[in-house]
Amino acid sequence: MKNLLTSIYSKFSGSAFSTDVGGRIYLDEAPSGCEFPYCVYSIVSGVPDDVFNKKGRDVLIQFSLFSSSSGATEITTMYNDLHSLLDDQSLTIPPTGTVTDVLVWMYETNLVTMVEEITTTAGIQTVKHWAADYSLIIEAA
Repeated sequence: MKNLLTSIYSKFSGSAFSTDVGGRIYLDEAPSGCEFPYCVYSIVSGVPDDVFNKKGRDVLIQFSLFSSSSGATEITTMYNDLHSLLDDQSLTIPPTGTVTDVLVWMYETNLVTMVEEITTTAGIQTVKHWAADYSLIIEAA
């Protein structure tokens, strides 16, 4: 999974999405006092998919987008650029030791939009939180 997460993070490099969030893209949780906007991504589930001659895994990853902007432009731009970067795209994961290359196919499976009140260093703040779930189909090459 480490190489998968590294490959996903590398895909963000130089992208419009990375620019949208000022490069603030974090695995599992944002640092305390993190400036808005930002993205946190994490593995929701990983299910082995070993059938007949096919070896692989179906992984669900959630990308949580956070914006403190009162309007919709910032969060929708973030979402649209994430979607353009990941939806219906492939990704090659480099080999590790005896593990061969794998090809990953990503597609969006769900989007939940929320408005939350969170405690920041400046006090309680209202933020937009959009959680986009992506299914990654991994097969050994």
